[in-house]
Order: sequence, then C-alpha cells, then structure tokens
Amino acid sequence: MPYIPHTEDDLQAMLAAIGAGSVEDLFDEIPAALRAGSLDLPPALNEMEVSRLMEERAAQDGRWLNFIGAGAYEHHIPAAVWQIAGRGEYYTAYTPYQAEASQGTLQTLYEYQSMMASLTGLDVSNASLYDGASALAEAVLMAVRAHKTSRRVLAVAGLHPVWQQVVKSIVGNQGIELVTVPYCTEGGHTMADSLSAHEGQDYAALIVAQPNVFGVLEEADALTDWAQGQGMRVIAVVNPTSLGILKAPGEWGAKGADIAVGEGQPLGAPLSSGGPYFGFMACKQELVRQMPGRIVGRTVDLEGREGFTLTLQAREQHIRRSKATSNICTNQGLMVTAATIYMSLLGPDGLAKVAAASHANTRRLVEKLTAIPGVERLFSEPFFHEAVITVEPPAGEVLRALKAQGILGGLDLGEWCPELGGHAILVCATETKSEADLDRYAEHLERIIAKRSQGPACTKLKPNENSKW
Repeated sequence: MPYIPHTEDDLQAMLAAIGAGSVEDLFDEIPAALRAGSLDLPPALNEMEVSRLMEERAAQDGRWLNFIGAGAYEHHIPAAVWQIAGRGEYYTAYTPYQAEASQGTLQTLYEYQSMMASLTGLDVSNASLYDGASALAEAVLMAVRAHKTSRRVLAVAGLHPVWQQVVKSIVGNQGIELVTVPYCTEGGHTMADSLSAHEGQDYAALIVAQPNVFGVLEEADALTDWAQGQGMRVIAVVNPTSLGILKAPGEWGAKGADIAVGEGQPLGAPLSSGGPYFGFMACKQELVRQMPGRIVGRTVDLEGREGFTLTLQAREQHIRRSKATSNICTNQGLMVTAATIYMSLLGPDGLAKVAAASHANTRRLVEKLTAIPGVERLFSEPFFHEAVITVEPPAGEVLRALKAQGILGGLDLGEWCPELGGHAILVCATETKSEADLDRYAEHLERIIAKRSQGPACTKLKPNENSKW
C-alpha cells in the first residue's frame, strides 16, 4: 500500500478547516492517564536506510540454531503452503461480505472450520480470531455470558503468563476476575486435589492449558470432571500440533471440554518476529450463539446448488452494540488460508508425525543436557515438546554464552517465575532439529558450564508455595 505523507502545510490546512489548533486537540477526550506518553523512538530513517536495516535483520534469521518455544514454534513449512497462499486470489482477498462474489474464500474458511472442529473434537469452529491470547479472553467472555451468575474464572497456574496478562487486560474492566490455582512444585502440573479450596464456590469456568507453559501435560480428564461437577465450563488452551497425538479437548473427561482455543501459528505460519498469527476457537453446539467472530455455513440456493455464506453474525456490525457477542470485526484470513493448506498437505498422519518427532527430539535434547554435570530437569511429569532445565550458573549468563555461539538456547524463566531463582531455562526442539543440532547444543552447554565451574557454586532452587502465580 503506498504511503502518501502530508507536509506541515497540509496538516495546518486540514486543522484550520475543522477548527482544531493541533493534532493533539483531536484526542483531547482521552484522559492523560490512558495515553502512552513519549515512545522514545529512534531517529527516522529514509527509504534506503530502512531497506538496508530490514535486509540486515532478515539475514540474521539464518544465523541462529533456535531452541526457543514458549508460545511460538519453529516448524517446517512445506514450500507449497505459501506458494498457494501467496496467489492473488488468496493474498489480496477481502472480507467476504458478499457471498456471491466470495465463494472461494468462504469455502476455504469452511474447510478450515471443519478441520479445526475435527482436530479439537468439538462441534463447531469459527473462522479464526486475532491471536491465541485474545481468543482465550473471548472464551472467558463466552463462559461468563453462558453462566449468567458468576464473573470469576479459575485458571491453572501453568497458563502462559503473557496470556494471563492479555486476558486480565481485556476482561478486567468488565468486572471479571481471573483466579489462578498453584502448580505442583515437583511435577509442574495442577493436581486436582489442589482445587478443593474452590469447591462449592461460584465460578463460570476453569481454564486448562494442555500442555502448560512449562511444556508439562496437565491431568486434563480429572480437571475437566472436577470443574463440570462444580457447574463450571471448561476452556481448553491447546497447542494444535500436540493434538496430532494427544487426546482432543472434546474427549476430555466424561463430557469433554466446552471451549477450545489456541494459537494457530504452528500450522504453517513462520515465526516472522511475532506475527501475524491467528487464534482459533471451537466449542460445543450449545454455545455456538455465544461464539464471537465469523462462522461460515454451507447451504443450498433456490436451485439446489451448494453454496457458502457467513452465518450467526452476532457482531456489532450487524446488531445493536450492546447485544453483540464481540467487537471483533475481521479474522486472520490469510493465515487461516495457509493453515488450511498446511493441514491439507500433512493430513492427520502427517500432523501426528510432526508431533511425535517434536516430542522425540525434545526428549533426546533433555537427555543429552541433563547428562551434563550441573544440569537437571526441573519437573517430573510428562511433557510434549518443551521442558524446563536448571543450570548452576545464572540462566541469563548461560543463554548469552550460547548466543555467542549462534545458539538460541531457550527462554530464561526468571522474569515469569522469580521463585525459580534465575536458573531455569525452558527449552524446545521441534521436528526441524537434527541429531547434530542437539549434540551441538549439548557440547557448547557443557563447555560453558565447565568453564564457569571454577566460580562459586549456585544452588538450584525449586518452586515454592509463595509463587507469584
């Protein structure tokens, strides 16, 4: 899209025409406390300088051997995915308001919905949301509307901290409280017994992350049965790749989870410095009228010909804002198209192979790393394709030393989990890693720790009951 700058004379002419003294006057109704203030941006660059900077940044992508996960994952994307998604009829397609002119786009979204409903084991899927974290916030709003009496929601402590912040930001101003349940300091999961303190209390839902932020698998069946026995809905937060081998949320416990959400990035979207990604959502049929965003339906016309159209559009664009289920005005159509192509190419067996290979690589990585003196795995429960290790030197120092060798060794959990004492690293290995990659990581980590072993020893700390979660 062309960028057409306005000169200072242009701005003054427009301001004079509307009777405003400055651009700031256009925003005087926004309280000062809600403004961002100074953004402390670097000096502006011209087109040539920006192009060079972007080329330098892009060139860095191939330099790193990446073992970071924590919500965004490096998977192999078949070349056909973006060759097809980048075609003009997909790449430039607009929101399908006019069904008669958008049958291709609508059918693609319908196929996507069918795939996601099958993957999650639930009845219906929407045509995507902005990202996984905002999808979870929308699921909380769904559960509260359906419950009618409670404005409190429980969440396992292993729910991604950033997602917790997003949910609180979106629902907090609506008087909805998010209450977290402590995790087991040995296993890294939430034990059903720890929920006993909340029995008999009025909660709209329980949020279960599977796997959780530590990569640990939760006792999803037991948690689901407990929550539904207390009259709560169950919101499943899932990694779509893991569903290639793990039980679908719709099969959890005796009745299955009520809503499933997650981040769709693993399904064909590159890391891309944080986006664009897309959030997915599926739910039981009984909640479909509470579902936000778009839903594409299949129907027949007067002549009996199959067609596709948007349906159940309970958004503020179509009804009174106070009656809308959401203010979501669009969906991540291009990312969803890529995901549909990705899932079509892999199929159920292919996705299962990706998931199994990712788990196997992480398991081998953990075995290699924990064979190094001073490195241990922190939690005992099974994991998917991420795990937490502890190192004797401070995690930040270890990761910086690894980065100097071209290895992004994982995520320092110190900011999210200060109770871990600054020695915990979340590591991830997907199907993209070879045995040589794993060995390279282990060799450099062993050398780094051995070099620092002459210094004062550090005691590995485990989580305690005073966790901020």
